[in-house]
Order: sequence, then C-alpha cells, then structure tokens
Amino acid sequence: MYVAKNKEQAPFIHHLKRLAELTGLQLTTEQMDELLRISAFNLEARYPDENRTFRQKCTKEFTEDELKKIKETFQWLKSML
Repeated sequence: MYVAKNKEQAPFIHHLKRLAELTGLQLTTEQMDELLRISAFNLEARYPDENRTFRQKCTKEFTEDELKKIKETFQWLKSML
C-alpha cells in the first residue's frame, strides 16, 4: 500500500501502527492496539534479554490464541490491498 501510494520504498521499521498510518489507513482504536501488540512480539524476539517474562507467557494456549489474532489482522490488511 505504501509503495503504491508514495512510489517509494517503505521505511525500514518494524512499528506496524506507524507503517499503517503512513499508508493512510483509517484504523479503529482496536486495530491500532492490535498492531502495537503485534509489534511488541518483534521487540521481544529481537531483544530477549530485555524482558524474560515474555517467554514465560508463551504457553501453547497463549501462542495459539496470539497466532489466531495475528492471522486475522493479516487477512484484514491483505483485504485492504
């Protein structure tokens, strides 16, 4: 979306809410919160020593629930293309 709209490479950032804003998407508060939450996974994965509590939350049930939410968000974003 960003590339098509701006005719340039998207910025090299992992902040999904900011990327969505740059595309001009109209996001609900719930969608913004979801993108922020998903972005936090990236930070936890890249900097695991910063907060070890994240790994403790990653039970099978937690992971399955999060993957379901992420897939739903991905499908919504894909539908916007």
